[in-house]
Amino acid sequence: MSADDQKRIAGAAAADLVEDGMVVGLGTGSTAVWFVKALGARILASGGLNLTCVSTSKATADLAMSLGMKIAELGETRTIDLTVDGADEIGPGLSLIKGAGAALLREKLVWEASARCVVIADASKQMQVLGTKYPLPIEVETYGHKTTANRICDVLAEFDIGTAPRLRVTDGIPVRTDGGNLIYDAVCGRIEEPAALGAALKSLTGVVEHGLFLDLADRALIGTDDGVITVEP
Repeated sequence: MSADDQKRIAGAAAADLVEDGMVVGLGTGSTAVWFVKALGARILASGGLNLTCVSTSKATADLAMSLGMKIAELGETRTIDLTVDGADEIGPGLSLIKGAGAALLREKLVWEASARCVVIADASKQMQVLGTKYPLPIEVETYGHKTTANRICDVLAEFDIGTAPRLRVTDGIPVRTDGGNLIYDAVCGRIEEPAALGAALKSLTGVVEHGLFLDLADRALIGTDDGVITVEP
């Protein structure tokens, strides 16, 4: 089974958790797309679930609206009942690295406003230690971002991470978030103290948010060749 097939079945399993009347948070990225599509299919098959959705990005909002979903801004609804989103890495205790889709700030805002968060992924995303395979995204204010990057480098060095963060660029153009910020990616190798590293990064002036999502996921649905498995903290 391909990684996309594993993402697809995980997204479908998460869509089955949605109940009529819910406020649902919609994640961003290639895995979250499968959930949004599966949820759209459920709405169509049911004749119309009564849902309100809060999106973590414009791209996800556009997809959801094309499938007939009602989108509200964060803060316009009561507490979000369930948020479903993907992850770049899933570590011990459902610690996560997120942000490959350049929506980490908005994702974290939605996650923290949710009663329950479910992460969906293909089997390759499970790690024994965070930082092993994917870089840690760090969202920064555009003004003075090179100075901020130097400060980030100093913090990483304190955690024995010697690689300098790199500005995320596509086709020679810096990637900007929906909020207009920039993304730096830090190849960490291993993150032995994710909570301490996250706190140190967040304390830097110029850092808007980092991609360490800790103590936020309530469940993971992992697509494997043998079906979907459930992992809890």
